[in-house]
Amino acid sequence: MADAHTAMTPGLDEAAANADAYDRPRGWLDRLASFSTAIAGFALLGMVAVQALQVFARYVLNDSPGWTEPVALLLLNTAMSFGAAAGVQRGSHFGFFILVHSAGPRLRRVLTAISSLVIGSIGAVLALWGGELLLDGIDIPMAGAPLPQSAVYAPMSIAGALICLFALQRLAAAFIAPIAQPRSE
Repeated sequence: MADAHTAMTPGLDEAAANADAYDRPRGWLDRLASFSTAIAGFALLGMVAVQALQVFARYVLNDSPGWTEPVALLLLNTAMSFGAAAGVQRGSHFGFFILVHSAGPRLRRVLTAISSLVIGSIGAVLALWGGELLLDGIDIPMAGAPLPQSAVYAPMSIAGALICLFALQRLAAAFIAPIAQPRSE
């Protein structure tokens, strides 16, 4: 019944098609952001466990393992990077929103698009340079842990790509969403 109404109302079918096209990728991007949040959460839990082990081994056993510090740093980088990516997708990242919220609808769209482009560019830089740093040090062993020295750049590179992807989603949303009409007060 809703399809018949959409087909008979001029212009509504095009808006519905645009909304459907936007909702499809948003569903899997929401799941990807939730997965990113889960990775960040598990990395935080792992970091707490590794740090607790290090404190126990150092002060109780007087023999702290050498691998705990580099692994804790890797887990910290993972938590920060994937948490930041999820924050970009959910729009809860750091920003100065006073100007955006006080602007008119058309200027708000432009400012939101510029913000998304800047965030996407930063994500792309993190992904590309993080990947380059990862590949440059892949053959160098990490001191104290059986990992490559550049393993700390893997989460930054992957999360940078996610930040870029989520920023592109926000950029598309800025142009797909209808411009709100000003309220009469």
